Amino acid sequence: MRFARRWSWVAVLVIGLALFYAVRRATLDTGNPNLIPSLILLGAAVVPMTFVAFLAGRRIEYGVSGGTLALTALVGGVIGVVTAGVLEYDTLHDLGVLPMVAVGLIEESAKLIAPLVLVFVLKPRKPADGLLIGVASGAGFATLETMGYAFVTLIQSKGDIGAVDDVLFLRGVLSPAAHMAWTGLTAAALWYAAESHWHASAVMRFVGVFAVAVALHTAWDSLGNTIAYAILAAVSLGLLGVTTHRLTARHRVPSGHGPSLAQA
Repeated sequence: MRFARRWSWVAVLVIGLALFYAVRRATLDTGNPNLIPSLILLGAAVVPMTFVAFLAGRRIEYGVSGGTLALTALVGGVIGVVTAGVLEYDTLHDLGVLPMVAVGLIEESAKLIAPLVLVFVLKPRKPADGLLIGVASGAGFATLETMGYAFVTLIQSKGDIGAVDDVLFLRGVLSPAAHMAWTGLTAAALWYAAESHWHASAVMRFVGVFAVAVALHTAWDSLGNTIAYAILAAVSLGLLGVTTHRLTARHRVPSGHGPSLAQA
């Protein structure tokens, strides 16, 4: 069972890519525009869903079910995208400009709506659950946002599937190092604060992690070049990897004697 869970991400990736290729081939061969929504959905979702499955297969103790993760990705993604879209529009309308730091703050807050609700619903509260739920919420957000960019590209390129492929590939590959990593980190810190009964130091730690996520998001949107993306991706995935490792170590020793999220 553990082996199957650990390697389930490979099945998700292979099946997802096979379905994407089949739909893409059918779209090109038939020229049927009715297939394009399926093409965009699969292309946008394969990598985010694979990354969720990959993290869920690591040796971390969590109690959240696969159904909860799927629901979080769907509902959290929709709520996050809609909330961010409305707030960004209002900010642009009121200020006449949309600063990148405002985009980072709005989107990181919007992605936390679903995790914030679940932290008061799910018990017991484990930071590992928060990390997975945050990654799932980020995956849903990233998928829907990528679908939007792909749709706009399709219209602007007058139906160029190659241009759509480029958007789906670039944003898909980068999604684990961006939205998913940032929300996973902040949600893990949120769950740690809840587990600590909202002790002031734990709450301040959450605020600090959230500020780091906003800063990384702002830098990502502001710099916009390959070298910057590579550096920011390495930092984001590095932080997520360290947090995941410490959550794993946390449950390999008796409670109270292992490294905690506070040390991350």
